[in-house]
Amino acid sequence: MNAIQHRHEFVFLFDVTNGNPNGDPDAGNLPRLDPETNKGMVTDVCLKRKVRNFVALEKGDEEGFSIYMQERAVLNQQHALGRKAVGLDKETADELKKLPKDEAKARELTAWMCRNFFDVRAFGAVMTTGVNAGQVRGPVQLAFATSVDPVLPVEVSITRMAVTTQREADEQSGDNRTMGRKHIIPYGLYRLHGFVSAKLAERTGFTETDLSLLWKALINMFEHDRSAARGEMAARKLFVFEHESAMGNAPAHTLFETVEIQRLMGEGDGPARSFKDYAVEVKRDRLPAGVMLHELL
Repeated sequence: MNAIQHRHEFVFLFDVTNGNPNGDPDAGNLPRLDPETNKGMVTDVCLKRKVRNFVALEKGDEEGFSIYMQERAVLNQQHALGRKAVGLDKETADELKKLPKDEAKARELTAWMCRNFFDVRAFGAVMTTGVNAGQVRGPVQLAFATSVDPVLPVEVSITRMAVTTQREADEQSGDNRTMGRKHIIPYGLYRLHGFVSAKLAERTGFTETDLSLLWKALINMFEHDRSAARGEMAARKLFVFEHESAMGNAPAHTLFETVEIQRLMGEGDGPARSFKDYAVEVKRDRLPAGVMLHELL
C-alpha cells in the first residue's frame, strides 16, 4: 500500500476531571505545569505511549502493527529480529554495531523495521543501540499539550488500611492505617497540536490505513487507560486539516489559529469544571485555499 499523499495537521482537545494527566517524577509526581503561567502540560511522550498502547490492543498480533517501544521491551532484540529477517544474523559483535556497508542492505533493514512496527513507521526511532538497525525520522510529530486555562493541582490525603508485613502490623499495635498523598487537577481542558508529513511518510511507508488508525487511537485511547490517577480523561474534539499537496498549502500555525476556544462566563462563575464551560469555534472562512477541514470528533 502506498504512503499518504497529503500533508495533515490536527488540533486535539481532551480534558481531565479529578485526575493527574501526566505526573512529573522530578516534582513528586505533581501534574506538570508551566511555572510562568501555571497552565498544565502533557508531554508528547506521554501521549505517544497511549497511542502505542491502543494500537497494541486494537491490532494484537496482526502483521505490520507490532509495537517497537513496549514496556520492558529489549530494543536490541527488536533490532536483531530485523537483521535476521534480511539475512544479517551471522555477523560479529563489531559488525552488529554498524549498518551493513552495502547501502541497499542497510535500507532493506531499516525498511523492514518500518514495515513491521507501527510506531517506527509513525513516530520514527533511533535504532542504533548495540545492534544497529538504522535511524528513522517519523512523519507523525506531536507538540506538548497545554491546558487552555491555568490549573491548580490539589494534594489529597489518602489512607491504606493494610500493611505489607507482619512486623509492620505488630509495630502499629492494631492500627493498620498508613497515610499517603496523591495529586489531582479538579478540571483541565488541554489542547494538542500535531503534524503529519506526507514527504516523511514516503520514507517510512506510513499509509492511509495507518493514518486512520492514528485518528482512531487519539479518539479512543483514554477509554483503555483508566487508573486511579486518570479515571476521568476524555477526548473532546479532533480537528484535522488536510492539504491538497504533499508539501502543504499553508503554514501550520495559520491553521491552528482558526480553532478558537472561549471560556463561557456567567455572573458568579468560578473556575471551569467541565467541557460545557467552554465554547469551541472554527473560523472556516479563514481557512486558506487548498486546505480541507475534517471534524472527526
